[in-house]
Amino acid sequence: MTGWLEALERLSGSRAKAGLTRQLRPRPADDFVVDLAGNDYLGLSAHPSVVAAAASALAAYGLGATGSRLVRGSTDAHSLLEADVAAFLGFSSALVFSSGYLANLAAVRGATAVCDLIVSDAYNHASLIDGCKISGRRTVVAPHNDPTAVATILDAHPGQPAVVVTESVFSVDGDLADLATLHEVTSSRGALLLVDDAHAVGILGPGGAGGVAAAGLAGQPDVIVTATLSKSLGGAGGVVAAPEPFIRHLIDTGRTFIYDTALPPAVVAGVHAALQLTRDADDRRTVLTTRADQVVTRLTEAGFPVARPAAAVLSVLAPGPEAAVAWAADCRDRGVAVGCFRPPSTPDGSSRLRLTLNAGVPDEAFAHALDVIVECAP
Repeated sequence: MTGWLEALERLSGSRAKAGLTRQLRPRPADDFVVDLAGNDYLGLSAHPSVVAAAASALAAYGLGATGSRLVRGSTDAHSLLEADVAAFLGFSSALVFSSGYLANLAAVRGATAVCDLIVSDAYNHASLIDGCKISGRRTVVAPHNDPTAVATILDAHPGQPAVVVTESVFSVDGDLADLATLHEVTSSRGALLLVDDAHAVGILGPGGAGGVAAAGLAGQPDVIVTATLSKSLGGAGGVVAAPEPFIRHLIDTGRTFIYDTALPPAVVAGVHAALQLTRDADDRRTVLTTRADQVVTRLTEAGFPVARPAAAVLSVLAPGPEAAVAWAADCRDRGVAVGCFRPPSTPDGSSRLRLTLNAGVPDEAFAHALDVIVECAP
């Protein structure tokens, strides 16, 4: 094959003209920007107890897991975390993956062992969309956050085993799915409900147990929950929580579990310590609630109407992809990190800044960051 590099350069040029070029920006360990871009919602990633637990496991186990979970990668630390996170989320069993992305791929594909139809929310995360694609099953995309539309789709396929796939708190705009109504729709029609709870765990529900728990659905036999360990828990990895037969199915058949090197024990131990802190982090959740009100008031008064976030994610529309990039860059130059979301990350084709609230940011720095965002607006 000749000319393939030239073809890639042409594609790169097309992306650049559309304002869709992306760049890696390595940050130093002593980076002092105000972080409203990362997902460390509770500010636990550098908590002394978390760091100490990770350091202790690092000394005990070494740097990596040294193999896949079914070979040498499963440690006592993995088993302890899985038991505790299952209880935390209200399910009988849980399985830890090396990333939330891989957990979602496995969960969606695993559900299609018994389901011929997938109904997927239009605003679902890329990992859920890719899970639908690799499953090989028919996928119908439902209008965003519309249980009535989901019911109509399921009714159009009577007797066909189905799984409905959604997020609890959607990762782009931060709005909350109506999980209770959605479960009424699925349960009355014999369908499964698979919920990515990544942006709700640690923030919503009793003790931060997530959006599924907040909706009263924890432990339901027709519900599957996935989540990352990299947001409120401040670490890395992903988890699937579900009835035990489904977890057993993933252990036996889940390709992203079987063939992937396990999450390092040091990370597992650090996440486990963060989980203990999360249960008693009502004070940090109160900070997030206060800041959600603060950011909505400040931006709305400045002429940028935003919806109040259901958890700790909200978006501010930008005029276009180039304007969003420039806005984020200007904020960064003034010491404030914000997310910049452009197509294809935004399913509606518009561009926006995404702000993530962090309970670890001091009050004065947070207020200053809001001023910078307003002042740098295009």
